[in-house]
Amino acid sequence: MNHSKRIIIITTFFISLLLNDLAAQPWNFVKEKDGIKIYTRNEPNCSLKSFRGEVTFHAPMDKVNKMLGNAKNTDWFEKEIRKINILAFEENKFIRYYMIYAMPWPLTDRDMVSDIRITNDPLTGIQTVMAKPLFNVVPEKPGLVRISNYWQKWTVKPLDKGDVHVILEGYIDPGGSVPAWFYNLVVAELPMKTIRSLRARVLSGKPAN
Repeated sequence: MNHSKRIIIITTFFISLLLNDLAAQPWNFVKEKDGIKIYTRNEPNCSLKSFRGEVTFHAPMDKVNKMLGNAKNTDWFEKEIRKINILAFEENKFIRYYMIYAMPWPLTDRDMVSDIRITNDPLTGIQTVMAKPLFNVVPEKPGLVRISNYWQKWTVKPLDKGDVHVILEGYIDPGGSVPAWFYNLVVAELPMKTIRSLRARVLSGKPAN
C-alpha cells in the first residue's frame, strides 16, 4: 500500500469516528421515581426524542429473562395493547409479535409487527433483547396506523447478592397526526410504565412460564 492510500484510509477512519460521536447525543436525566431513573435524548435529524429507563432490584435473573424471552409471558405488557398475536417463537432466541394498541380519542389505534432477537453473553451473563419492525408479513389494515419506525432494547445484567440491573432504551415514531411536541412531553412515561410493570410481575409470587 502506497503512502497516499494509507493517508486516505486513516483520514476516512477518523472522520467516521467523529461523525459517530456527533450522532451519539448524550442522555439527559429527566426524573427518578420508585427507584427508576428516566432519561431522554434528541435524535439526529429528528423532532422526536428517544428514551432510556434503568433500575436495580433484587430478583432471580432467570425470572427476568423469562419475562422478556418467553412469548407466553405477556400479562405484564402495557394495558393499551388490546391484541397480541404470536407469529413465531423460540424461547430465548427470537419472538415475532403482531400487536394492536388502543389509542385515546381522537387518535387512531396503532398496530405493529415486531421482530425480537434475544442474545445471552455466556461470559457476563448479560441478556439483550432487541426489537425492530418486521415488514411484509402482516398486511396493513384499514382503520389502523402502522408503526414502522421504531426500535427497543432491553439489557439485563446480573449483579452481586442476587440483584439485577435492567435498562430499557428505545425510539418510536407513532405515525399519523401525533404532534412531536406532545409526544416529547409524554415520552418519559413509556419506559417508566413498562419497567414498573416488568418489575412488579417479576417480584410477584406468580411463577414465570
